[in-house]
Amino acid sequence: MNIKREYQCDILVIGSGAAGLSLALRVAEHSQVIVLSKGQLNEGATYYAQGGIAAVFDESDSISSHVQDTQVAGAGICDKNVVEFIANNAKRCVQWLIDSGVPFDREENDSDESPRYHLTQEGGHSHRRILHTADATGIAIQTSLQNNAHNHPNITILERRNTLDLITEDKIGGKKNKVIGAYVWNRSDKYVESICTKFVVLATGGASKVYQYTSNPDVSSGDGIAMAWRAGCRVANLEFNQFHPTCLFHPKARNFLLTEALRGEGAYLKRRDGTRFMQDFDERAELAPRDIVARAIDFEMKRLGEDCMYLDISHKSANFIEKYFPTICAYLQNLCIDMTKEPIPIVPAAHYTCGGVMVNQQGQTDLAQLYAIGEVSYTGLHGANRIASNSLLECVVFAWSASKDIISKLREIKLPARLPQWDESQVSYSDEEVVIQHNWHELRLFMWDYMGIVRTNKRLERALRRIRLLQQEIHEYYSYFQVSNNLLELRNLLQVAELMVLCAMQRKESRGLHYTLDYPKLSENSGPTILVPKKERF
Repeated sequence: MNIKREYQCDILVIGSGAAGLSLALRVAEHSQVIVLSKGQLNEGATYYAQGGIAAVFDESDSISSHVQDTQVAGAGICDKNVVEFIANNAKRCVQWLIDSGVPFDREENDSDESPRYHLTQEGGHSHRRILHTADATGIAIQTSLQNNAHNHPNITILERRNTLDLITEDKIGGKKNKVIGAYVWNRSDKYVESICTKFVVLATGGASKVYQYTSNPDVSSGDGIAMAWRAGCRVANLEFNQFHPTCLFHPKARNFLLTEALRGEGAYLKRRDGTRFMQDFDERAELAPRDIVARAIDFEMKRLGEDCMYLDISHKSANFIEKYFPTICAYLQNLCIDMTKEPIPIVPAAHYTCGGVMVNQQGQTDLAQLYAIGEVSYTGLHGANRIASNSLLECVVFAWSASKDIISKLREIKLPARLPQWDESQVSYSDEEVVIQHNWHELRLFMWDYMGIVRTNKRLERALRRIRLLQQEIHEYYSYFQVSNNLLELRNLLQVAELMVLCAMQRKESRGLHYTLDYPKLSENSGPTILVPKKERF
């Protein structure tokens, strides 16, 4: 069956969160842009971000302090040049968000001529440097960016599209290792489309949906990482999966994160009996980096045989809590939890993919004309653990950096004359969707058990064996049956799960988010874990 529809553009942006929309808006004055969103435009991780974005706006703070805090949280393997690059450009890129209409909270009685933003402090930061919009920063950023994108004449937004795979020049007989387009599954109309383009920007987010328990939305299925790997790009540091320490534990709540700003504003972590425990694990107590806090909660739950621990800010005034955390207050009230009077039950959950597709400071991957920005990428910023509120910052700084590089190359790149056809002449409709659902649940469960907060060699070996068995089954399924959203996501998650486990098996130490009982100590010489695709992939 032939392609039902073909598009052309200068720049194809796959992903519609802070990274993708920021880049689209920056390049749109110079080019025609298509933005693909797998679901509705606001269904990505950006929309659900509560805490804020880190940048030095206070006179008592310094860029060198931001750099130092990031490196400490990254457990010694951040790329210092990248950390400095992002910290140095943080204020200008956050100012761009402000100029784009993002209403960050201000101090009371500040003037419009010289606004003073209300800054909060989060785990791992030595100063108050987190700009926020109450406890719904992601909604404010997403709403502002997507309104601007909708109103821009050079930006076309296509929703409910899954990208199947990137198209490289060798597919049409060329010799250069460069991207020229993508195949796209139109979820609404159930057919394949192609997009011919000069540049592709992956802004697809992370892969936390590979785990049974996650704070991420359903779209976080590692699509960009898997596609880039299949196209021939290196990946790095995928063993470092950040588990957010404080996700709500409630039978009627799903994926609800309790922002780190709660602990930044004085919330305590407690056992069921009301006693605090973080001071037993780290002198920074509740303000320790996320990897330390998540392991401490996991340890206490297992030691005491409890299903959860508790987060308590009820010692603060009700007015204070309701002012700075209105979204959380309202959500918990609907579940009959009054956070102004009682502790909140919490558990760790998969939250952020610190590794990803390797890029340089312009977001360029190993493949010419292919860029990756945001959580899908490995820039070197996060090292072995991401410090709070550096994720949105990485999105906007690399969107700026990549956009400058793309704009400088636009005139020298020409659209390819044609794209190869998508062939599904041999496929049929499947009545065995239950196979996908079964494999899906199996993957997420054993990744939680074997590749979770605490690991061992045997657990990783078991995970790898099961992943490869499922890969064989899904490869056959993909070859013979028409694609669907669940099939495409499972195919990508199995690929990323394999890469995660292979990275973890290579790291013979415990560092940051990777903790293994077989290698509990730090290695003296450590750096990123890099995986290289086999030559036949190129």
